[in-house]
Amino acid sequence: MSTEPLRIGILLPTREQAINGTYAAAPLLDFARQAEALGFDSLWAGDSLTARPRLDPLVVLSAAAAATERIAVGTAALTPALRHPLIGANMAASLSHVAAGRLILGLGSGFPMPETEEEFASVGASFQGRVGRLDEITALWRTAWRSGEDGEPAEFQGRFWQAEHLDRLPSPAVAGGPPLWLAGSDTPKVLARAATRYDGWLPFLPDVETYGRARRRIAELAEEAGRGAGAVTPALYATVTVNSDESAARAELEHYISHYYGRSLDQMRTIQAYAWGSAEKCAEWLGEYVRAGARHLVVRIGSLDPEPQLKEIAEVLLPAVRALGPTVGSTQS
Repeated sequence: MSTEPLRIGILLPTREQAINGTYAAAPLLDFARQAEALGFDSLWAGDSLTARPRLDPLVVLSAAAAATERIAVGTAALTPALRHPLIGANMAASLSHVAAGRLILGLGSGFPMPETEEEFASVGASFQGRVGRLDEITALWRTAWRSGEDGEPAEFQGRFWQAEHLDRLPSPAVAGGPPLWLAGSDTPKVLARAATRYDGWLPFLPDVETYGRARRRIAELAEEAGRGAGAVTPALYATVTVNSDESAARAELEHYISHYYGRSLDQMRTIQAYAWGSAEKCAEWLGEYVRAGARHLVVRIGSLDPEPQLKEIAEVLLPAVRALGPTVGSTQS
């Protein structure tokens, strides 16, 4: 198992705000400050324009980073295709400075749903070939972020994108740019891409044994590629609803899922990782993923009113899960 420290992050409720018809920034910043004070290692925000609307994650995370000191900030997950690659490169580099190097970018090519296809069309992005486009955008970003260094090219010639004068763009706070994680499943192609092109793997696999097999495969492929078995951070995106009354917890999660996705919990739990019940039970469930090698957990609270659960998750779930592996108390490294 990896000796990489175990980190546990929490998702900011930007989509939950949108469902409730509120878009105030102040509650999000209060949530961010509270999460840092309670000992979470990272803060995350999702991305969607029209499919599952919410405030822009790069703007929200910029404010959250400015309102905090130590906690990492990340996207779970950003859809780069919704922005021109040069705009995206500039925004990410800008955010890396606001966050003082605490930024992680989880990236997705676009979930295969009709709403996502409509979203791509709304900004003139091609839904076909979106996987290859994501990989090319990240290659362009990395070229741009390194272009100011001696001997690095300042132009990019790809299949979908071409760009010149990349050295005119601002350099990020960290040399080479922030870590780029691939949000994806466990298909052979995804695992190969994560192992050879990305710095982390962020799935939401509902089966822990499947997760463990995929995690080991990524380590093997990364080593074969000459990157080293520990080159890719194994992460997990997981949703928990904490309530000592298990039936009440399930009912709240069902309500949340139906409003978030317009689908039932039984439909969604076949493809995404969900747990509900007491904080101890949810910790035990997450612990299985830690034993399978997960090293950065991104926890989404499955409630349209997530803040009341935040403290209990921090006081009960965090120490219980952290006891299972090497850890850092807060993200200061």
